[in-house]
Amino acid sequence: MHLYGNIPSIPSFGILILFSLYLGLYFALFGALLAALHAKYSHNLVLLAVPFLWVAVELARARITGFPWDLLGYTQVDNFALTRLAPWTGVMGISFVIAAVNALWLLRPATTRLKYIPAAVALLLVVLATIASAHRPHYFLESTEAVATLLQENLGVGAEAIGNKETKQDMLASFAQLSLHPDLSLDPSHRPSQIIIWPEAPTDFIDTDPQLRQSIGNLARQANAAVIVNDVTIASYKDNRPNLYNSASFFNPDGIYAGRYDKMHLVPFGEYTPYKPLFFFVGDLLDDLVFIPGSHRSVFPVANKKFGVFICYESIFGDELRHFALNGAQVLVNISDDGWYGDTSAPWEHFDMVRMRAIENHRWVLRATNTGITAAIDPEGYITQTIPRHIRTSVQVRFGYENDLTFYSRHGDWFAWLCTIATMLLLLLGFTRKHVQRNPK
Repeated sequence: MHLYGNIPSIPSFGILILFSLYLGLYFALFGALLAALHAKYSHNLVLLAVPFLWVAVELARARITGFPWDLLGYTQVDNFALTRLAPWTGVMGISFVIAAVNALWLLRPATTRLKYIPAAVALLLVVLATIASAHRPHYFLESTEAVATLLQENLGVGAEAIGNKETKQDMLASFAQLSLHPDLSLDPSHRPSQIIIWPEAPTDFIDTDPQLRQSIGNLARQANAAVIVNDVTIASYKDNRPNLYNSASFFNPDGIYAGRYDKMHLVPFGEYTPYKPLFFFVGDLLDDLVFIPGSHRSVFPVANKKFGVFICYESIFGDELRHFALNGAQVLVNISDDGWYGDTSAPWEHFDMVRMRAIENHRWVLRATNTGITAAIDPEGYITQTIPRHIRTSVQVRFGYENDLTFYSRHGDWFAWLCTIATMLLLLLGFTRKHVQRNPK
């Protein structure tokens, strides 16, 4: 917030502490509910309830705070065996398995002869999952039939944006040339692209700007490809301040503007201020966060194929992104600016969450980012092509179209809701029970 958001250091520190404390309440909630169950039920029954309770708290993080970053299940994105659950239960089903395996180690069998059974079962599950994860399917790579060009602009963000000396006209010309001439050292087989994707980046492109419309239209016609570009849409004005949409504009191969998608889930403290009265101590420093959310998940057709575009932070909301597949999207496109994360682990964490969306919906994901990680991700979550971070370049990637709908795409976080209902029933029934008397030993 200080380096990239231009908020002074002391208010930034205050926001960080408050937000961390707020998110930390979920771990406190898990501990408090577990203690409440432990007072009413036996040791083993409480341990069996742990995975249900953990998933219920994860669902609360996603629905109440709206910040389900790095849920437990994402740790297994490279585990082929466990990710087979994602098309059915979403990432929270994998969180359930991890919590359950760990709880199994602590079960207390009724007799001494059975004391090693829970640990043996947990160990067997871990070994089987590890062996299965070594199998990496390749059949999706063989079915690729289309080509996309992904642009990585590598523009400075926040305080680093001072180094962005190019004018808008220079940027448009430079990006167009990169789009038409991708780096052949990354893939020497240059082929016509069906779509060109520009990332979310601090370009200040305005949706209705005639210069932008003309430049992108010319690029689309010259490449005979659809083009997606990030820009800002001015929705209205309030107190002489614009209300803005963070948008992805779509151009057909004939250069005609086909519409836009407006980002629906905005970044707290990056695009809007949640619970703004709580941050009275920063004065008007947050008044520039004036983005408003979109209202419809648009799907764009290209030659009878449909693309769904989501922007940056939206990628962490699996139950929301599944609606693109429901609306007919055969390919998912993620444009993002991970330059805000600097060189921390966050860009890689974000990337793994995008990979999970590919698995949940059984869709290719074409990901174009400002500073990286730019890549093509197949429907099993594997990276087929990528380019190094922090360079300005473009790459052609192969991908395919998928038409099936997974159970998760159809029904969303049904499993997490079942876990929540089970947790609530245990808590309600616990109120009618006396405290369990335990052996002090």
